[in-house]
Amino acid sequence: MVALSLGAGMVISPAQANPPVVAQAAPAEVQSLLTELEAAASDRSLDGVMAFYSESFTSDTGFDYAQLRQTLETLWQQYPDLTYDIELLSWQAAGPNSYTVETRTLITGQQTLPNRTLALSADVTSRQQLDSGKITSQATLSETSRLVSGTNPPSIQVQLPQTLSPGQSYSFDTIVLEPLEQRTLMGVAVEEGVTAEDFFEPRPVVFGILSSGGLYKVGTAPAAPDSRWVSTVVIREDGMVVETRRLRVE
Repeated sequence: MVALSLGAGMVISPAQANPPVVAQAAPAEVQSLLTELEAAASDRSLDGVMAFYSESFTSDTGFDYAQLRQTLETLWQQYPDLTYDIELLSWQAAGPNSYTVETRTLITGQQTLPNRTLALSADVTSRQQLDSGKITSQATLSETSRLVSGTNPPSIQVQLPQTLSPGQSYSFDTIVLEPLEQRTLMGVAVEEGVTAEDFFEPRPVVFGILSSGGLYKVGTAPAAPDSRWVSTVVIREDGMVVETRRLRVE
């Protein structure tokens, strides 16, 4: 559930020439674009947001302009009160009226279902290419999201590398911080692709009893460069937590 940045993991051209410049020195047109984009996203204005994207928008995970629009529309139907906070981390000129920027986006909101409320939070760092006031491409550099529900969802600590080499083995550990106290924990770890087709595609999962107070898995990175979503789901009688992180293989 978690390519939640405004464009979800997109590819860009390499930065050219100058090293990144701190956000305070950014040109007015860059600051203005991000400020107006943040406001439009927090207002869930689909036309307003898409006005900042080029119709030739491209991505490494399959999102084009039309798919991005459709994904945002579906997401905002499910979470009608999402708010966005976009921070400019760095920028550099990439040509006339062209900039490469890195941003951090914090997203929060809730979905109300008949028998529960789901609280969503996400933290996404990305790199965008801006050309003549439009976002033409975007790469997601890091991504973490958390979905919680219940009166007392489990507190967890997740340990997962951010990047791997092709074929490298890795550990994916989820530690439940509270003692079990004879309560039953159930959980599962899920790995899936980062593509437009995977974004809302439901996946059947089988939960197991967690007798050791956590999930401890060993995986192997794909043999070729790729991005994967790795999720941990922990359920207790008084709450549930789902944490998803992006794992980059490069």
